[in-house]
Amino acid sequence: MKIGVLMGGSSSERDVSLKSGKAISNACLELGYEVINFDPKDGFSSIAVEIKNVDLVFNALHGGDGENGVISSKLNNLGVKYTGSEKESSAICIDKDTSKTIIKKENYFTPDWLLLKKDDRTPEVKNLSFPLVVKPNSEGSTIGLSVVQDESKLNDAIELARNFDSKVLIESFIDGREITVGIIAGKPLPIIEIIPSHELYDYECKYTKGMTDYICPPDLEENISLSIQNIALKIHRLLKCRHYSRVDFRLDKNNKPWFLEINTHPGMTETSLLPKSAAVAGIDFNSLINIIIKKAL
Repeated sequence: MKIGVLMGGSSSERDVSLKSGKAISNACLELGYEVINFDPKDGFSSIAVEIKNVDLVFNALHGGDGENGVISSKLNNLGVKYTGSEKESSAICIDKDTSKTIIKKENYFTPDWLLLKKDDRTPEVKNLSFPLVVKPNSEGSTIGLSVVQDESKLNDAIELARNFDSKVLIESFIDGREITVGIIAGKPLPIIEIIPSHELYDYECKYTKGMTDYICPPDLEENISLSIQNIALKIHRLLKCRHYSRVDFRLDKNNKPWFLEINTHPGMTETSLLPKSAAVAGIDFNSLINIIIKKAL
């Protein structure tokens, strides 16, 4: 069987995508699949003719059109099967404002927030209390994210986020623990607790060796862990995700999970969070990739 691995692209997460794609490509080769790598850095049209000839596309693109449903739609139009969520779910999940709105309507906890659009001036944030988290509405990998302690730094944080997205999310900071739950083939994986050296799990902590500790499973009572995993799975289903995802939370001092975002294209190197939790569940990296492939066929 011929697998096409989509990686790279032109989003701000290109480098992360290339790392994921290369790891996936190597795993596919070790699993005995024929592999063709595709990098749509010059646009999807540059690969459209050749990509029609594969049996399955493993979409390892992060951010931009690779994650917002545009590439999914184009693959649908070509009649090519692919891993990951379909276009509608992808578009909802990459949009933090939209996904949080849906989550809140279903009575899950998510930090209070407001959305700042392209031409909006700096808003009054009197309904939100400092510290605040400021981040691009549709970026991943914690790109453009800041924690703001008071109003004097708010404008700078907004301008930083606007370098990456015309829409900016301003969100209440939840004091507590950073946790994430991977979902694979309709089942939740063990929880990972993320302990960064900075106040928040930012880009530097995420991709600089030694700046973050990962605890899997974390020190939580079993009933609390099971409840969080169940909530993550329900959110995955509510947002109509396919095959795999990763749901990020802040866990407050009362062990209440606050939904931050869902990632339909989580990092897929052997040291990324989803593969880390899969390994704790007894699923090695190649087996994880093969499970996703089998679900997508």
